[in-house]
Amino acid sequence: MGDMFRTEKMTLCQLFIQPEAAYASVAALGEKGCVQFRDLNEGVTAFQRKFVNEVRRCDEMERQMRYIEAEITKDEIKIPELYFDELPDAPNPREIIDLEANLEKTEVEVRELAANELKIKTNHLELIEMRTVLEKTEGFFSEQEVIDLDINRSNIKTNTDGANLAFVAGVINRERVFAFERMLWRMSRGNVFLKQADMHEQLKDPITGNVLYKTVFVAFFQGEHLKQRVKKVCAGFHAAMYPCPSSHEDRIGMLKGVRTRIDDIKIVIQQSEDHRSRVLNTAAKHINTWTVMVKKMKAIYHTLNCFNIDVTEKCLIGEGWVPTKDMPTVQQCLLDGSSAVGSTVPSFLNVLDSHEAPPSYIRTNKFTNGFQNLIDSYGLSSYREVNPALYTCITFPFLFAVMFGDLGHGFCMFLFGLSMVIYEKKLGRQRRGEILNIMFSGRYIIMLMGLFACYTGFTYNDIFSKSLNVFGSKWRIRYNTTTVLTNPTLQLNPEYATVGVYPWGLDPIWQLADDNQIIFTNSYKMKLSVIFGVLHMIFGLCLSVENFIYFKRYSSIFLEFLPQALFLLLLFGYMVFMMFFKWVKYSATSDIQSNSPACAPSVLITFIKMMLFGEMTALPGCDAYMFSGQAQLEKIFVIVAVVCIPWILLGKPFWIMFTRRNNKTTSYDVESIDEDKPSESKAAVAHGEPEEEPMSEIFIHQAIHTIEYVLSTISHTASYLRLWALSLAHAELSQVLWNMVLRLGLTMNSGYIGIVAVFFLFGFWTLLTIAIMIMMEGLSAFLHTLRLHWVEFMSKFYSGEGYAFQPFSFKILIESNFDD
Repeated sequence: MGDMFRTEKMTLCQLFIQPEAAYASVAALGEKGCVQFRDLNEGVTAFQRKFVNEVRRCDEMERQMRYIEAEITKDEIKIPELYFDELPDAPNPREIIDLEANLEKTEVEVRELAANELKIKTNHLELIEMRTVLEKTEGFFSEQEVIDLDINRSNIKTNTDGANLAFVAGVINRERVFAFERMLWRMSRGNVFLKQADMHEQLKDPITGNVLYKTVFVAFFQGEHLKQRVKKVCAGFHAAMYPCPSSHEDRIGMLKGVRTRIDDIKIVIQQSEDHRSRVLNTAAKHINTWTVMVKKMKAIYHTLNCFNIDVTEKCLIGEGWVPTKDMPTVQQCLLDGSSAVGSTVPSFLNVLDSHEAPPSYIRTNKFTNGFQNLIDSYGLSSYREVNPALYTCITFPFLFAVMFGDLGHGFCMFLFGLSMVIYEKKLGRQRRGEILNIMFSGRYIIMLMGLFACYTGFTYNDIFSKSLNVFGSKWRIRYNTTTVLTNPTLQLNPEYATVGVYPWGLDPIWQLADDNQIIFTNSYKMKLSVIFGVLHMIFGLCLSVENFIYFKRYSSIFLEFLPQALFLLLLFGYMVFMMFFKWVKYSATSDIQSNSPACAPSVLITFIKMMLFGEMTALPGCDAYMFSGQAQLEKIFVIVAVVCIPWILLGKPFWIMFTRRNNKTTSYDVESIDEDKPSESKAAVAHGEPEEEPMSEIFIHQAIHTIEYVLSTISHTASYLRLWALSLAHAELSQVLWNMVLRLGLTMNSGYIGIVAVFFLFGFWTLLTIAIMIMMEGLSAFLHTLRLHWVEFMSKFYSGEGYAFQPFSFKILIESNFDD
């Protein structure tokens, strides 16, 4: 967890690698994922770099794999999943040659099979159409009562004009039949007699696989000239014409031959499909492995293209950012790369001084990764800046639970998060949608939010809008039964009805209160929200001191932190003190009248009077103030708080003016640059070329900063009241859901109808509880908690202007491709 306090120290390194060991060394670095390489050839186009041919080879292999994968998907063959713990290493050059040959062989074989399959299926379709034409034509001829064929049916007789009567048979798409018939009629002026019949057999297009609906036709006409025109019309409508003898015996003989050929071609199609299936199944077993290997190989060559080549062309020179802790790992990778190829000249590492702001890198694990993502969504930490994610691991689920305080709902959320944590290995291997991916990555956040919600729900003594009597109520009823039953609005006097303090949380007897339950819980939760808000902001303000000390801006501690802390503590910190003091001092069992609850002043009214320098009034027998000297102390607090405003406004600009006049060096530039940019200030000092900001701009920026802080102190404190508002809304909505749904079934008369009603109403109540109370209310509380951290907490010390450390890592590369 110590690594999360700040971003890690980064070192700019220069790598000197021998050409023969470059591939193996970069592959080893890619497996470790600890170097962010810089492109030293930014002015060189991609086609002029050294390893462009190797990248093209990888592109060609990727194209081949995409084609093979498309054919596998087309045949609906399942591709086995490749899990992250089973990923192959980057291939060595010898494996690359074998992989390239294997892919080329598989592609050629699949293409040949696809081409042969297309030809065979096209031939099969034509034979089926021809068979159907012969079968339908036989029926057409038997229906021709006007046309008199000769006895042997070998020739068609001539008509009275001496012209031969001929016909053309074929197949046409069903949607074109109507236009086809009209065209024949107009072209021949009614001298073509067309007979047609739909094909009921389902046919598929060999190319697209779409279902075809076709119609068989026979066109009878007279004369050779008309025959040519009919054939042109058939060609224009893309009708397939098939030879059809006019003799019955010839048609029967041809039909038998066609059927025999169809049976033979079916056997060929089946054998071809079996062979194609075997080839694609074999490829499917390795396609994911091949994909990972090629992607790793391509990434290595892309990285090598970022290297420079020395003048002797005997060494590759690369630069990159490396976490200081990982320097030994990088050196070991270079040694492993050299030893893998038997290089006699070892590769080595050189540390460079840089004026550039290093990237920000925070090492996380599966628990802290979700919380870090929440912070990075606002802005990545500047280099070596305090990281709020470390504290968010506790404050985020706690503030969420303050708004979502229900033991029942929190336990359901905890079980959901716990189930994802227990089965994280199994769930991590499954492909998920975007929403499920987000929930799985935040499984520890959900589990902690549910656990903390159980804690606050137990404190609020709220479980599905009901209470638990764990320790026994500390209230005692001193009235008899008749008085209780005849007085529905009976109230208990705490002076006589209490026998102590409930050990933890709210006494369950408040569940029975009708008139003042909301008033009591309102006051209780509102004060808690202000207390937690002020403590949260003070903690955020204290973290700014860590940044000032680390970046050696000691003057900012006295010129910014001290007045800001005084302003916050003397006003709102004092208000929190008054809340605790009021709880301690005033008691119903006190013997002093001025310490009774009736004499307790309103904290809000006291705070307003304090800001306006007004005088407090009190009832007879009561004290106007909680303690002696309170009025004078409050005036001092307000005066000091007001003095803090010009302190914040003018302190830093005047200090900059003083340092500029008295120092001729550049040491003052650390102070002259905005505190929210520590990485830039450090880089500027190291570079030795600072740009002095005009004093007018410094005064303007400081005035904006002062106004923003003073106003935000008030608005941020009020913003924490959302803890109270959402908690109250959640409790009231849960109570309404209980009274309006489940209570109806429980209060019904006994019998079968009541049992059935309870069953269905319980299911309906469960559905609404999960959908509204857990999911919708949980999302609302989550977003409000996120805002409290991003704005109210992190604005006190966090700039978030860094840029991410993006190492050359095979794991990140493969994960991003799997997500796509």
